Amino acid sequence: MTPVVLSSTDLTLRPWEPGDADALAALADDEELRRWTSHRVAGPQDAARWIATQEAGWKSGKRLSFAILMTGRVVGHIVLKQSSGEGSGEVGYWTGAAARGLGVASRAVELLTTWAFDTRAGAGLSRLELIHNASNPASCRVAQKAGYTLESVLPPRAPHEAVGHRHARERGAVRLS
Repeated sequence: MTPVVLSSTDLTLRPWEPGDADALAALADDEELRRWTSHRVAGPQDAARWIATQEAGWKSGKRLSFAILMTGRVVGHIVLKQSSGEGSGEVGYWTGAAARGLGVASRAVELLTTWAFDTRAGAGLSRLELIHNASNPASCRVAQKAGYTLESVLPPRAPHEAVGHRHARERGAVRLS
């Protein structure tokens, strides 16, 4: 798949670039981020390898990873993963400490969702899921703000062996938030 750049008034989602390694390493050095994600980066060299893996995801079309930029600065990550079901995908995201509480995650999820459902210019998917640790109420709020409905509670799974929430949104669903 050809990499794309998505933008709104104050956010840009663009593929990760090799020059983002230092910013990624700084963002990943965050205890709160490590608490909720499996995302582990130990310094700029590890970040460069992680970014190369994200580039490979674009080439295969299975993981479309974006750096989230606010006022030109990398503040987080969002990914659209291909699901095994026809026409469906999964959204994952995280934000760095400086972006938390500013609505960045929910706006980034909405921007990516709109593109993913676009049959002309986007991925043309019909269903997206967002799965998170059930003990993370902020992720529930992000999902709800972006129009994802809580569908089920999932049994514990790696990497955190914690109970999860599965939220979903269908293309064309009426948004309540």
